[in-house]
Amino acid sequence: MASIIHIADKKYLEEAASRILETCKNAKVFAFYGEMGTGKTTLIKALARNLGSRDSLSSPSFSIVNEYRDARGKPIYHMDLYRLKKPEEAEEIGVEEYLYSGCYCFVEWPEVLEPMLPEDAVHLLLETSSDGSRKLTIQ
Repeated sequence: MASIIHIADKKYLEEAASRILETCKNAKVFAFYGEMGTGKTTLIKALARNLGSRDSLSSPSFSIVNEYRDARGKPIYHMDLYRLKKPEEAEEIGVEEYLYSGCYCFVEWPEVLEPMLPEDAVHLLLETSSDGSRKLTIQ
């Protein structure tokens, strides 16, 4: 069953991140779908902060995977797979190790590795509304 969160403005991102983590308490892998510019990276930054990360968070567009630490020092993995074209490329960089590490793993542009995603991965679709707000559908 899908859950929908409306994010009226950036100032509500922290609240939205908290709701996502509360709604998906036992989940560790989150796959983010949405057009370029919908705010996937910005939302992931809010999720990492909500988990207690004090690291400087940035988009892993070129590094593909960034690692942050949560409040207890455990890894948080942030992947941007936009540049990958084939599942084999994801395998070559060891994506499965991240996905099955038991640590939080936030994946942007997960289409290339969908067959590798754990069955319990949370799928999130972020869309921009005509008024500039965001609609987040959690499945």
